[in-house]
Amino acid sequence: MHFPSLADIQEAHHRIQSFIHRTPLMSSEAINKIAGAEIFFKCENFQKVGAFKARGAANAVSKLGEEEKLNGVATHSSGNHAAALARAATVAGIPSYIVMPSNAPEIKKKAVKGYGGEIIECEPNLQARESTLNEVVAKTGATFIHPYDNIDVVEGQATCALEMWDEGIAFDTIMAPVGGGGLLGGTALTTHYLSPNTKVIAGEPAGADDAFRSFQAKKLIPMQGPNTIADGLLTSLGKINFEIIMQHVDDILTVNDEEIIDAMRLIYERMKIVIEPSCAVPLAALLKNKERFQNQKIGIILSGGNVDLAKLPFK
Repeated sequence: MHFPSLADIQEAHHRIQSFIHRTPLMSSEAINKIAGAEIFFKCENFQKVGAFKARGAANAVSKLGEEEKLNGVATHSSGNHAAALARAATVAGIPSYIVMPSNAPEIKKKAVKGYGGEIIECEPNLQARESTLNEVVAKTGATFIHPYDNIDVVEGQATCALEMWDEGIAFDTIMAPVGGGGLLGGTALTTHYLSPNTKVIAGEPAGADDAFRSFQAKKLIPMQGPNTIADGLLTSLGKINFEIIMQHVDDILTVNDEEIIDAMRLIYERMKIVIEPSCAVPLAALLKNKERFQNQKIGIILSGGNVDLAKLPFK
């Protein structure tokens, strides 16, 4: 498989400028002291649509041909990709058709509608999602943009790490959460090109640990019945991203929900910023394995901030 080159990723970054924010790198002396390391948080919770997903969706939409654009785009997603694709399509002046499970949070449905997406509801299972999507594509002629198993999406997500390396910091390690693997795959590619000696390490919930198990077994093992507070990481690892991860990721560390909540709370209390549970997973993995990261310079991607404030998990 042909992965995006550094030049491809740089072109993608240029291509999506009008669609995205350049998000800040932030740090906390208090968290550094607790961790025993110097941590730089890439705040994609401040990104358009509140998550890194804006990058991949914008890149995929921008690369469509004129004929494809006429019929718009479609996807199935109950989360951040749904909103990201709806917004990218609206900015590009094309329609978007978003298949969402009937039990998707109302806040997510409102976001998709607010960004101009047309929602088609389906039963809350993967088979229903895929069959409904196929019907939508057959009826509209729209181009299916997969949430993470799409090379243009991965190329867009890779621009997040590109901005981190532009800051001139000599990271020893870069960490990201892993669900479908688009962010991790893109991060691993960029880091491999710009600093091959820097380690790329993922954090994953123990209740949705298919990437960890696939990494250990060296073969793709789909997730069955995931159960974690990190709702953005419930999906199975994509095939494209599995290939990138096996070549360019150094390790995947798992954490339980209690550890995720503790890390999430730490960021709320010490940094005064809103993040979603999935976002806290890499920091939780670092804190659980502190001895491994002592005195390092570490970049952590805070993947998003779309959390239901009425359901915060703090006691």
